Amino acid sequence: MPVSDGELWADDSGNGGLPRGLPLVLLHPGVGDSTIWDPVLPMLTERHRVIRYDVRGFGRSPAPTVAYSLVEDLAAVLDHFGLPRAVLVGSSMGGATALNLALDTPDRVAGLALFVPGVTGYEELMPSGFLQEVEQLAKAGDMEGIVQLGLTMSARAGGGTPDTDPVAAAHLRRALPAWFSNAAHRRTDAPAFDRLGEITAPTLLALGELDHPDVVRCNEEMAARIPGCRSVRLAASDHFPTLREPDTVARLIEELYADAH
Repeated sequence: MPVSDGELWADDSGNGGLPRGLPLVLLHPGVGDSTIWDPVLPMLTERHRVIRYDVRGFGRSPAPTVAYSLVEDLAAVLDHFGLPRAVLVGSSMGGATALNLALDTPDRVAGLALFVPGVTGYEELMPSGFLQEVEQLAKAGDMEGIVQLGLTMSARAGGGTPDTDPVAAAHLRRALPAWFSNAAHRRTDAPAFDRLGEITAPTLLALGELDHPDVVRCNEEMAARIPGCRSVRLAASDHFPTLREPDTVARLIEELYADAH
């Protein structure tokens, strides 16, 4: 599908024989592409129209060649499928994008299901020294070293190594090209952390208790700032909740959906 000066791969499950209702739009994290939703997708499409897409440079979407905005691309996806309103389900980077749209155009967001979400405007979210280590490994051409570093930081439930956690490692490995192809083109969307009190959509925020402590702390602070936010702690999850607890993730999405309006 077209977006400003580029293209995205997107998938629409369609309504089929389902009753009409608000669609679900799934937004993937920066540690994977839209296939990270595969473990929960069948449970959602049984009852809902579900749309998911790959951010520029991730999965089946071409790498960007010009400056782009994650939230503007999300709005373009909604426009392409003719969706005036939707329930947004975002993980990590996708959660940050969902929050930005909910602040920019709240009338388009009927509900927010956020899993280990990021947020713009929170300066201490990235663990100290992480980007420098990634840069050093990249200069050395050690892509597997970056995969190992990423797993050590974010995949603690799986043991933090490619050998003990091959599925998470595969998702992270597929995401790495986008980390480098997108860096020069991605525009940072407006800071949202200090505006979380303006969120009006019903919101659920699920953090992973095995996630990096900086992310856990950020998620706790986010949930406290969002009015009426339901906060859930996933005891068996790190930064990959759809891989660790897919049944729980699907159930929580359904519970949030029931509150959406």
